[in-house]
Amino acid sequence: MVISDAEKRIPVVEMLKSGKATGSISTNMANGESLITKRCPGNDVIRSGSLRGQGWKYGSGFVDGIFPVLSPVAHQILNFVRKEVDPNNVWAALDTLPVTHETWDDLINVAVQLRLNKQWDPIALICQWILYKSSFQTDVMCYNLLIDAYGQKSLYKKAEETYVDLLQARCIPTEDTYALLIKAYCACGLLEKAEAAFVDMRKYSLPPSAIVYNAYIDGLTKAGNPQRAIEIFQRMKNDGCQPSTDTYTLLINLHGKVSSVVFGSELFCKSDLLEMPLASQSYMALKLFNEMRSQKCRPDICTYTALVNAFAREGLCEKAEEIFEQMQEDKLEPDVYTYNALMEAYSRAGFPYGAAEIFSLMRHMGCEPDRASYNIMVDAYGRAGLHEDAQAVFNEMKRLGITPTMKSHMLLLCAYSRARNVYKCEEIVNQMSESGLEPDTFVLNSMMHLYGRLGQFEKMEEVLTAMEKGPYEADISTYNILINIYGRAGFFERMEGIFQSLPTKNLKPDVVTWTSRLGAYSRKKLYARCLEIFEEMIDAGCHPDGGTAKVLLSACSSEDQIEQVTTVIRTMHKGMEAALPA
Repeated sequence: MVISDAEKRIPVVEMLKSGKATGSISTNMANGESLITKRCPGNDVIRSGSLRGQGWKYGSGFVDGIFPVLSPVAHQILNFVRKEVDPNNVWAALDTLPVTHETWDDLINVAVQLRLNKQWDPIALICQWILYKSSFQTDVMCYNLLIDAYGQKSLYKKAEETYVDLLQARCIPTEDTYALLIKAYCACGLLEKAEAAFVDMRKYSLPPSAIVYNAYIDGLTKAGNPQRAIEIFQRMKNDGCQPSTDTYTLLINLHGKVSSVVFGSELFCKSDLLEMPLASQSYMALKLFNEMRSQKCRPDICTYTALVNAFAREGLCEKAEEIFEQMQEDKLEPDVYTYNALMEAYSRAGFPYGAAEIFSLMRHMGCEPDRASYNIMVDAYGRAGLHEDAQAVFNEMKRLGITPTMKSHMLLLCAYSRARNVYKCEEIVNQMSESGLEPDTFVLNSMMHLYGRLGQFEKMEEVLTAMEKGPYEADISTYNILINIYGRAGFFERMEGIFQSLPTKNLKPDVVTWTSRLGAYSRKKLYARCLEIFEEMIDAGCHPDGGTAKVLLSACSSEDQIEQVTTVIRTMHKGMEAALPA
């Protein structure tokens, strides 16, 4: 079918399927202010609205407070690319679109909408077509969207290739380009490549900005490297780059998620973020919050929620409520995430009825609880041993039409597990299967742990056999449970047999594995044997945590032994080599 330039009409359904027209819709719409750069064949670039081609902002979805408004044709494109998975069919359909300003607007708005929904594959197909198959002029925004899509799927090589294509097309990379590339590398654990991209920016006279530093910090945190994230934050300040609200929010979140543990008589950070003793990670988060305000950097609702979360994780409900009130004094209205964080604080502190009061307050203030709110209440009652109340909340959630997720079932399972109610736990597992939620490794591990705690070793081993033969692969946590249960029961031979079998299962002992093994001998005050295992642990490259230190200390029978263990742990924490006591 030939598209008339005069009418500018596009086939509707078959255009997006096979190229055969069954109907049409006019694309000759009123041309309001566009939010993007419009590019046409040739060298003409028509700018309108608030954004240029490089104006798409990393991390915000599109631009803060602005969401794409889809035209009827854009809706058709969106629905089609969500369903069609064959690249050739997608590209063939896109080939039927006229090369106009409106088409460009539609395609970019569709890509942005897909990004908001985290649908990376269709974004990649659209951007590939624009960049490599269409007659549209190449644009850095499309390259950035494509790098982002690949990065989100941990396809760092494809993201890297797209960056090279960008340079070869003589497009000038933006700070967003490097932010997305760095985050892709971090997600794959390629910190050297991330650092190289960070340095490469300067070749294009782009000194790293807060956007890039934030992406680097965020990527490192999500990749499980908080220590390096702290170092990058310090470098950011040393380089004279002013941290933004997002920067401080990221760091407050980081400290809120890192647990603090006891080393000897002082409290140290589990992830070795700092060498100095500290009160708790929540107070480190508070210190950052105060620094932020001293720098005239205004916290937003995400910052306050992160800080409430930091206190919530340590069960400091009074401090969490103080921050909650401070947020309201700052003229910020709490949302469901903030209320959930405050509820979590009461839950972890062991005050389920306090969490229930916050739940009621949230509804009274017109903020509708979400699935996470109900999950927190199930957990709050379960932690307090009130399994009937946990069940009532679970039932209420279903009555309201909120479908319980795997996590919802797991929290209810944990509530009955604490009550050692095997029958109800088995019933919940069956309910999960009936509702289409197949029990995963975590659920089966929980059942193994319950059977083990109750001394039902035969059932525990039956679950293990089912896991090793079934679709859900046993992981290191599975064997950690066995090592812990057998060790506590004094079955050292079985425990050692499990430990020695790990390499044959392509599993590497982690800090929990080693600490559980140590705990078995520690309970018998076998100090010398504990030191042998501790030395094996260090030689294997596994770093001890606070739990390891506690177990070693509990193996001590004299002040001299306590002093020896404390000295070794402190010295290791400072990154210095130390010989184990003979």
